[in-house]
Amino acid sequence: MKIEVRDVPPRAAWALEQTGVHPLLARLYAARGVTSAAELDDGLARLLPPADLKGAQAAAVLLADAIAAGKRLCIVADYDCDGATACAVGLRGLRLLGARHVDYLVPDRVVDGYGLTPPIAERVAARGADLLITVDNGIASVEGVARARQLGLQVLVTDHHLPGAELPRADVIVNPNQPGCAFASKALAGVGVMFYVLLALRAELRRRGVFSATHQPRLDSLLPLVALGTVADVVPLDANNRRLVAQGLARIRAGQLPAGLDALFSIAGRAAPKATTFDFGFALGPRINAAGRLADMTLGIELLLSDDAARADELARQLDAINRERREIEGGMREQAMQIAEGLIDVTQEPPPALAVFDPDFHEGVVGIVAARLKDRWHRPAFVFAASGAPGREHELKGSGRSIAGFHLRDALDLLAKRHPGVLLRFGGHAMAAGCTIAEDQFERFEQALQDIAAEWLDAATLTRRLPTDGPLPAQYRRPDVADTLHAAVWGQGFAPPLFSEELEVISQRLVGERHLALKLRHQGQPVDGIWFGHTEPLPARALLAFRLEADEWQGVRRVRLLVEGLGA
Repeated sequence: MKIEVRDVPPRAAWALEQTGVHPLLARLYAARGVTSAAELDDGLARLLPPADLKGAQAAAVLLADAIAAGKRLCIVADYDCDGATACAVGLRGLRLLGARHVDYLVPDRVVDGYGLTPPIAERVAARGADLLITVDNGIASVEGVARARQLGLQVLVTDHHLPGAELPRADVIVNPNQPGCAFASKALAGVGVMFYVLLALRAELRRRGVFSATHQPRLDSLLPLVALGTVADVVPLDANNRRLVAQGLARIRAGQLPAGLDALFSIAGRAAPKATTFDFGFALGPRINAAGRLADMTLGIELLLSDDAARADELARQLDAINRERREIEGGMREQAMQIAEGLIDVTQEPPPALAVFDPDFHEGVVGIVAARLKDRWHRPAFVFAASGAPGREHELKGSGRSIAGFHLRDALDLLAKRHPGVLLRFGGHAMAAGCTIAEDQFERFEQALQDIAAEWLDAATLTRRLPTDGPLPAQYRRPDVADTLHAAVWGQGFAPPLFSEELEVISQRLVGERHLALKLRHQGQPVDGIWFGHTEPLPARALLAFRLEADEWQGVRRVRLLVEGLGA
């Protein structure tokens, strides 16, 4: 691993510090491209206006007309945390804005597959709906939208995924990544898109005299859910997304959160008054996602809709149990996938340029997680496949992929489809994560084709694992209060949390729990505790380490420790 230090533009760091930004944060923000304090202003007034989002105004008119006519609305959700939060935000928001008849339907990962399919459109129509609204899906659902329109449904697509060559013929499409959309934040999550549609709808209802600026529903109550879905979906936290997340965190810390979120914090052993983006990404998000992976995302959505503490606690406990089951399944699959991948490594001990693994016993609900583990272990684009459990598709494999910087996964699948027609039955996704379906007898062709593309696109520099860091941690900032300050800020994809690096003396080391390395380190002359979770190999007496600063409490005394995450070559 090559540990690198981010450049810190001195003028930008100085300018931020002059506006009152903490000196260490000023350095960290400047290294992440922030040049002015205005970019750190997380006030709602600084959000990009809904008018800039293509389709938002047309969606507002469509929804306002539907509400005025008392039409029945049905949201078609997705089965991940972004889809669940987008569905909950849509339901809560539409009801706040006057919709009397609004329901939802969430596809089953195994039976229905991804997106708005013709059978799902038929189920929505059978419920008596007049207007179908997709959240976090739909941009690739050409056939599903066509079937919905054929059945007499109006269709509003709200999505953030990259569109294909053909757009669905919906009544309205709201997607910052659709052609012709000038919205400055292309990184909105599905829940962010739905929130913006609600902002536009409220403005339209004001224009119609339904509300006034002083007497209108408060949509900011939805921001805790917007923040959760945005972080959990691992979209880049550009300035606009950081504002959405910061606003959601502020309300959670102030106790202004729905009962379902409160129950999730409790069952995960996290404190809502001290909520951070880490809680979203590593505690709450996985528990919501577990429902869609192994059970029914209706559980997750019902939790997010619940305002009853007892009911929320019951649902949170169910999700926690499902998440424990997910971890057990993932652990077994990960071990098997690692063995398969190790068998692909040649005598030079170098893995192929891309990895693709399949086993008949794999569970399709956790293939994405295992693909991420393979990608992290070998620093290669990785796909993991499982047999489809959908009726009539027993000979299909469903795969999920994760990628490394420099290899756009969806573009790679698009090229593969053009070079090898018929191999991919369906595909979609982003640069770093994508999914596809293939016939079981096409797995070897897929594997070879993916490796061929990776060999063309990836060079030695790209295949070298690099860990960007923020360089040495000044000794004066090795304090619990500084750790708290860092932890409370908004970090995430594209705006990486602080990771420091420097050569440290290893005073002592021992294994704890047979899986973790407990350390006593010397940092700039002073001893400090450290730990490397999931690492068992001993360290040399002096080591170039990448680490995070954490505040730890022991016997009522708060102190700092270093969380090691990498060892430089």
